[in-house]
Amino acid sequence: MSSRKTKPSRSQNRPDKNPPLPKNQSVSRARPQIRPAQPRPVWLVLPALILAALLAYQPAWHGGVLWDDNAHITRTALQSAHGLWRIWFDLGATQQYYPVVHSAFWFLHSLWGDNTLGYHIVNILLHALSAFLFALILRYLSVPGAWLAAVIFALHPVQVESVAWITELKNTLSGSLYLAAALVYLQFDSNRRRSLYALALTLFTFALFSKTVTATLPAALLVLFWWLRGHISLRRDVLPLTPFFALGTTGGLLTAWVEHNLIGAQGAEFSFSFLERILIAGRVVWFYLAKLFWPANLIFIYPRWHISQASISQYLFPLAAAALLAALWLLRNRSRAPLAALLLFGGALFPVLGFFNIFPFRFSFVADHFQYLASLPVIALAAAALSRLAEHWNLPTKPAAAVLALALGGPLAFLTWNQSRQYADAETLYRTTIDLNPSCWMAHSNLGMLKVNSALDEGVAHFKEALRLKPDLAETHSNLGYALQRMGKLKEAVTEYREAVRLKPDLAEAHNNLGNVLQKLGQFREAEVECREALKIDPDYPDAHYNLGVILQAMGKLEAAAQFQEALRFQPDSPLAHNNLGITLQRMGRLEDAVVQHREALRLKPDFAEAHNNLGAALHRMGRIQEAISQYQEALRLKPELAEAHNSLGNALQATGHAAEAEAQFREALRLRPGYPDACYNLAITLQGKGRLEEALAQYREVLKSNPDDSAVHNNMGAALEGLGRISEAAAQYREALRLKPDSEEARTNLERTMVRRRIS
Repeated sequence: MSSRKTKPSRSQNRPDKNPPLPKNQSVSRARPQIRPAQPRPVWLVLPALILAALLAYQPAWHGGVLWDDNAHITRTALQSAHGLWRIWFDLGATQQYYPVVHSAFWFLHSLWGDNTLGYHIVNILLHALSAFLFALILRYLSVPGAWLAAVIFALHPVQVESVAWITELKNTLSGSLYLAAALVYLQFDSNRRRSLYALALTLFTFALFSKTVTATLPAALLVLFWWLRGHISLRRDVLPLTPFFALGTTGGLLTAWVEHNLIGAQGAEFSFSFLERILIAGRVVWFYLAKLFWPANLIFIYPRWHISQASISQYLFPLAAAALLAALWLLRNRSRAPLAALLLFGGALFPVLGFFNIFPFRFSFVADHFQYLASLPVIALAAAALSRLAEHWNLPTKPAAAVLALALGGPLAFLTWNQSRQYADAETLYRTTIDLNPSCWMAHSNLGMLKVNSALDEGVAHFKEALRLKPDLAETHSNLGYALQRMGKLKEAVTEYREAVRLKPDLAEAHNNLGNVLQKLGQFREAEVECREALKIDPDYPDAHYNLGVILQAMGKLEAAAQFQEALRFQPDSPLAHNNLGITLQRMGRLEDAVVQHREALRLKPDFAEAHNNLGAALHRMGRIQEAISQYQEALRLKPELAEAHNSLGNALQATGHAAEAEAQFREALRLRPGYPDACYNLAITLQGKGRLEEALAQYREVLKSNPDDSAVHNNMGAALEGLGRISEAAAQYREALRLKPDSEEARTNLERTMVRRRIS
């Protein structure tokens, strides 16, 4: 921005355009519109900016899902029309209440799902649009170097975090709306057309619903009016902006509440005195200015400064900022532009200066994406100064502008291209972050989670390093527990999960994972409690519904079906949930429904051996033996080591009179899983049917090792002993069967027959 050095009179509308008027003549308030004489070159700049941005950000086109992207790319529970309704009217449905940006994500997901290319291209296009709108505003205000400023903004590497990171569609979308609202309002200020006022207010509202940092717009407009006119009029300037201030304040307070209560920006990490917050703010301002003028060593997560009231050097930052502000105030009669630029810069940064708690302060007090809008006035001032310098040297305007654009745009584009390579995938981003900031516990923790599925030991090492740097990380304790669980160290995993829920009782993932491990350890009641706690915290947690269903199924509770159905409501394409729902439906006697669920599991995952086996079981119970045999055989083709399928096939062969083949299948099941109770029982039945009673008794005894209260086994053992002539032992087994199941008519009849035989003998 630039203004004349002469002090303007109050009757002037523009500091450099309007001559004094006779007293009987009214002052024209109209400002020159965007130059209509050359519309084509103006609008040709937009595709040029788009092309330049696309080339500079090419390494990030196919960038993968990074930290926090999963919270923004529309999750399954919100992908329906009802999900869109929830985005607007359910405050906790999305991570932050930004319904416009989440609606944009919803729409983009409906177009290309989880393919990241589309999201990256949209981010780049919006960024280029913001640069174009920025130039239009500067041209409207007659600020020199408008297109140079647009090129700098479009290609500056400090913007890479906002453009290459899918999550920051919040920045690029809200930035475009913010600048569009500003441009329309400036036009309204010239002609006072109500339609323009309504449009500006609408655009501002949409900007707020994209990211509430845009709440600073009305204050920024007042600064612009002061820069233009040298004063602010209550009636002309302030009163029309009152609804803007009201909306911005409401949006800001709502976001602050969400950050504190829903996202978790509270606790010891955010406990700063007012003086400490001033120390933070002072350093933040200089940090961002330094990165704008010297964009070296840009990091995804910067080191978090230690703030101390006892450190004299830390007071230098706010004192220097105050001194700069005072100096520019004293120079305002020569030019208001530098002071206006500094006020706009500080005002745009105000929400992230440290006076309000925002969740990223856990990691660092600064982030490149925080100065997306704040960089605009500084860039405008620098571009105007360079253009004025070129004029001072009497250089031709257009060639000078082109040379400056190439001289600055080329190196900036290269730096942006190089910086955006970090965003090609999450592992590259985290490793680069650790290289530049070894104390970044968040990068260690997230990299550990990435390596859990490919290099388990390395993942554990990163989790432990994160906990060494910051021992109170509940999420990292939970992730370490998951890694230990994957390694089969279940008891150690339980310890980590319990520490996670101690540190953060409302961490649903830790409760769910703890329930999962306890279930594997056979502690079903405790496991049920943990999964129910996870669902109390997050009722829309599909994994917790699924795990609770597995636990209830293992406990023999038919309520498991409802949990599997809930899991499928959120994840309808889960073959595991369909398969387990089918198992529970079989137990409920709903065999036709069970077949439907198993077939759906196989449609989703045709090589799902267990689902083939379970489908065979349902068909077997329906009397469709040959179909069942085909399913069992397919299960074994896919997974020859599946003991359950060998046992099931043995049952079907036994039912069709192929006793020898059935015996072979039962023995194979026991070879694969020694002591497998169902196979032992079925083999015992087969052997008993062949008259090999001693062998049958040995198998029944194996069953009783794991299930001593099985009434049917005791009854069958009695029959085998009776067949061997061991009447007293047979009677004892029948009595035990009746004790366990007093209403067993078969056991009672067998016992009575045995007692008669004893009396006869």
